[in-house]
Amino acid sequence: MGEGVFIGGGGAGYATPQQLLLKYANRHGLIAGATGTGKTVTLQILAEGFSAAGVPVFLSDVKGDLSGLAKSGSADFKLHDAFAKRANTIGLDLTYSDTPVTFWDLFGEQGHPIRTTVAEMGPLLLSRLMGLSEAQEGVLNVAFRVADEEGLPLLDLEDLQSLLVWVGQNAKALSLRYGNVATSSVGAIQRELLVLENQGGDRLFGEPALELSDMMATAPDGRGRVNVLAADTLMANPSLYATFLLWLLSELFEELPEVGNPDKPKLVFFFDEAHLLFDDAPKALVDKVEQVARLIRSKGVGVYFVTQNPADVPEDVLGQLGNRFQHALRAFTAKDQRALKQAAETYRPNPDFDTAEAITQVGTGEAVTSMLQEKGVPGIVERTLIRPPSSQLGPITAEERAAIMAASAIGAKYDTPLDRESASEMLAARAEAAAKAAEEAEAQAAKQETEEREFRNARRYDGGSRTGGASRPWSTRHRHDDGIGESIAKVVVKELKGTTGRRIVRGILGGLFKGR
Repeated sequence: MGEGVFIGGGGAGYATPQQLLLKYANRHGLIAGATGTGKTVTLQILAEGFSAAGVPVFLSDVKGDLSGLAKSGSADFKLHDAFAKRANTIGLDLTYSDTPVTFWDLFGEQGHPIRTTVAEMGPLLLSRLMGLSEAQEGVLNVAFRVADEEGLPLLDLEDLQSLLVWVGQNAKALSLRYGNVATSSVGAIQRELLVLENQGGDRLFGEPALELSDMMATAPDGRGRVNVLAADTLMANPSLYATFLLWLLSELFEELPEVGNPDKPKLVFFFDEAHLLFDDAPKALVDKVEQVARLIRSKGVGVYFVTQNPADVPEDVLGQLGNRFQHALRAFTAKDQRALKQAAETYRPNPDFDTAEAITQVGTGEAVTSMLQEKGVPGIVERTLIRPPSSQLGPITAEERAAIMAASAIGAKYDTPLDRESASEMLAARAEAAAKAAEEAEAQAAKQETEEREFRNARRYDGGSRTGGASRPWSTRHRHDDGIGESIAKVVVKELKGTTGRRIVRGILGGLFKGR
């Protein structure tokens, strides 16, 4: 049998030593079972095994227990005797050791901040995150299209909020080009963004954004790094939790190159509380998850869903999960019994026992397992005692966590946020420039109006002198001037009645209207 991760075994009535073959580990898996039946320990020993084989791991720590991966177990531990007995039963030489761990936290409290940009998240996942209607999702797509066309980087929620303000102000023009852009939909999206911000979701968006290479690293000794996402606080917002993990999975799918069938995975991704991904999810999103699960294995990524009941995972996705770890299920109701029967039917039968009965009988730390064998054929179902973990069972202290974070080189890259010019600042600059231009145009128009009014009110100055005896009497001179003025007026009026005169009048009036 090829290189693999040792899972466990047993004595009389249990399986011979069981291992998960590394070359089939990217064909995904399922860890299922009721609360308190040992799913967390199974997840922990799998993470240890993959790390020891040089495979990086990503997992979410929903209850805070998995931080113990960073610290070696000890013979002083109260369960050491039980662990030693189990190790002897399954033929394991129990040794204690830690694993290289990097702590992450969307809120930047129990781990290094982990961020993405609004543009990278995209309108589909954002719509899912905020629970938008189809019409509202359409408006959000228009906003993203406008950002692309106008060269407006969408980095954080402030950028998206500013862009939506602009979309609302220009809704009529955008509707002619993209279809109906209702200001009511814009307002609804803004309200959902405010709710998301109040829940702390704004901390997910910004820069520096996560680089996948930092998550797929190995330690200096060649072991794969175990990336632990602190999710105990995050679980207060299940939609944010599920959307973030789906985004991360999608990024892996989009960015990693094809590697075919590698000898071992490039990364193993554990999706705990997997039912949150599928609860009330639209069909388009479920189809997307199925597509990712089907194709991402060729990128060298194994995805393991962790949930209480296999029925939490859609059947089309469940069919992609080749490695199975089924802890105890309790069939108290008719619905539970149907789920139990369905779970048992997904395994290759073992003639030595009834699978459905075994699923109800296995105790804590035991599981019904089935892993892919040579040529990718599912192994027959087996009852297995899960091996004890080598790292500490249970959480480390806050001080120990802080020390590990302080020693990590990741902190220098991600702990301090960046705030470069993006859509919010660019739209504000455009608005300021437009306001300044409007102010200058208004001032110019007011100046021109003043000049025109002064011109209309101006009086002609004749320049004559009333002093000296040689001058003619005023009355005589006035009558003479009137005669000349009348003669000139008659000539001008006559000329203006002709074609040339009409052209002159049109030219004068046209100039006045253009000036305004």
